[in-house]
Amino acid sequence: MIRLLLTLLLLSCPTLLAAQQDAPEPAVLIADELFIVNDRELVARGNVEAFQGPTRITASEIRYDRGTGALTILGPIRMDDGTEITVLASGAELDATLRTGLLRGARMVLNQQLQLAAVQIQRVNGRYSQLYKTAATSCQICETGEPPLWQIRAKRVIHDKEERQLYFDGAQFLIRNIPVFYLPRLRLPDPTLSRATGFLIPEFEQTTEFGLGIKVPYFINIAPDRDLTVTPYIAPGTRTLELRYRQAFRQGRIEFNGALSRDDERPSETRGYVFGNGRFNLPDDFNLTFDIEVTTDDSYLKQYGFSGKDRLDSAITISRARRDEYISGGLIAFKSLREADVNAELPTLVADGIYEARYFPDRIGGELRLGVNAHSHYRYSDDDIVGRDVSRGSVEADWLRSWTLAAGLRADVTLGLTTDLFNVTQDSSVPQTQAQISPRGAVALRYPMVRGGEGGVTQFLEPILQVGWVGGDQIDVPNEESTRVEFDGGNLTSLSRFPESDRRERGRTIALGMNWSRFDPDGLDTSLTLGQILRQDSDPAFTETSGLTGTSSDYLVAGQIKSLSGLTLTARSLFDADFDFTKAEIRGDYSGQRTRLGGSYLWLTRDPGEDRFESIAEIALDGAYRVDKHWTASADWRYDISISRASTAGIGVTYENECVTVGFSVDRRYSTSSSLEPSTTLGLTIGLRGFSARKGTETYTRTCG
Repeated sequence: MIRLLLTLLLLSCPTLLAAQQDAPEPAVLIADELFIVNDRELVARGNVEAFQGPTRITASEIRYDRGTGALTILGPIRMDDGTEITVLASGAELDATLRTGLLRGARMVLNQQLQLAAVQIQRVNGRYSQLYKTAATSCQICETGEPPLWQIRAKRVIHDKEERQLYFDGAQFLIRNIPVFYLPRLRLPDPTLSRATGFLIPEFEQTTEFGLGIKVPYFINIAPDRDLTVTPYIAPGTRTLELRYRQAFRQGRIEFNGALSRDDERPSETRGYVFGNGRFNLPDDFNLTFDIEVTTDDSYLKQYGFSGKDRLDSAITISRARRDEYISGGLIAFKSLREADVNAELPTLVADGIYEARYFPDRIGGELRLGVNAHSHYRYSDDDIVGRDVSRGSVEADWLRSWTLAAGLRADVTLGLTTDLFNVTQDSSVPQTQAQISPRGAVALRYPMVRGGEGGVTQFLEPILQVGWVGGDQIDVPNEESTRVEFDGGNLTSLSRFPESDRRERGRTIALGMNWSRFDPDGLDTSLTLGQILRQDSDPAFTETSGLTGTSSDYLVAGQIKSLSGLTLTARSLFDADFDFTKAEIRGDYSGQRTRLGGSYLWLTRDPGEDRFESIAEIALDGAYRVDKHWTASADWRYDISISRASTAGIGVTYENECVTVGFSVDRRYSTSSSLEPSTTLGLTIGLRGFSARKGTETYTRTCG
């Protein structure tokens, strides 16, 4: 059958030509059969398609009246208005521009999510669509006539294509066919709009402290680059207003979260908090980052579930990272929320400055590293010793070079020198100003070996031997920055395992280690690290659980197993020659098609040097299981073995389909203090899909039986 293509603009019709003057593009008609009746009516039949700009119509027949310029369209009709609006109808009368007219027995689908079925749809200038006697839903509609899970019925609905808004007159919300509530006027965003002022998903919450309450977020789209979310939280025991402000800039962004409360826990006080953060790009590749963390009292954040932090930090940092240079300077203000801490006696204000650079001299070869580090911390207390303030400056230089010797043996040489200057005030037990010079050097030998096997299996083995030396004597400065020392695979070959320069390892040391890995493209990937440190003299600055006391350190064992099925096991431990463990940590994760499971075990033995007077052992579990394509269950549990009591526990259930998301959760906090009591929180959220830019996935779509 011959297909004919005609451009209506070419027809000798003054009325049509005048109508096309305001249209951005001429209308185009395609059909299998085309003829003229009574010299005034053009008839197109068979696989009829009409185009005008972004609008495309397919129908069984289209009749064009040359006298009136009207199109009469016989169904079934499909009209695609761009990529986000589809209209299905049984019949229509439109003008030649396809922008104005009437569609009967129509259904409008927005962004493949929201369906609006109406007796008729009136199009006005391509912008407005008026739907009469309308039912709107995003739920699957079956031919059996079974009502959708939810729907909104209205006498009239107006869709504004430019503003992307839906206006309902006489709206009635129904679950199945049961009316729930009535609204004379209702405005909702259509699914193509990603940001619109209006209410978000409400949340019901039942807590031990405040009773049954409701949170109703209201989103305010101030401008394309900023917004504000206001969330009233109303419950018998509290009146709370939560706020979130976000703004994007050409070179950065900021976000602030906060709340104000009046509650029965502290009736005479106004409680609140502010958390803020931001990042900005500065000239010459510098970056500025900041965060603010402030609260009115120690228990507010945990009681309301805003944060589990027990130490707040507000900071501002300017930094620049380049291939061979790093610059950073920052100021941090700390505040402890722990019951036993006295903030005036803690380093509350901390300033840090770092400059690092590396060079590659041609004459001597290798790599030259230069660094300058400045640090200062301040306590508000004016008392001697407990109000101690310390400032420190360090300048260091290192030269590193590597050689490959016979049979593939690798030799790494390090030579370095560091100068540290300390100024200690408000501590009569030590001199105020002291300096130290610490020369150092090391030679490390590595023998990397690789072996291939069947099926692409590869094994890697690398024995390590390092002989190191650090000169100088430890000066009498208080240990302010190196109170927690970790011995792991990352610092096995470091010449000082103290985190900062107020303490340094001295004398001769030998580091022994081995790295082994096995990679199987069809099975398990495995890695293992072993290590031990031997030293000339013991260092009393190391704590018992650091694993570095005495002249022979504890044995370090760390490893990981990873499978293609989604299972990952990671473990690290320190133990002595009698297999007495000082630290042990195991973490496991599994991620499958329907299951996600994670767990960890932590053991820390008693160590007064780290202010830990009892051993700590803890188990933490978390996971989720997808029961079917709609239901998902989740749980988390943290148990303190040392006191034989759970710390936190929670369970949750989520139901999700193409048109609704329902979540229910129960969380229990068992911790107690003078300002906190154990509490239980029940949460319920209900969200209707179809009124946001987020598209539903077919995974959750129900099927008609």
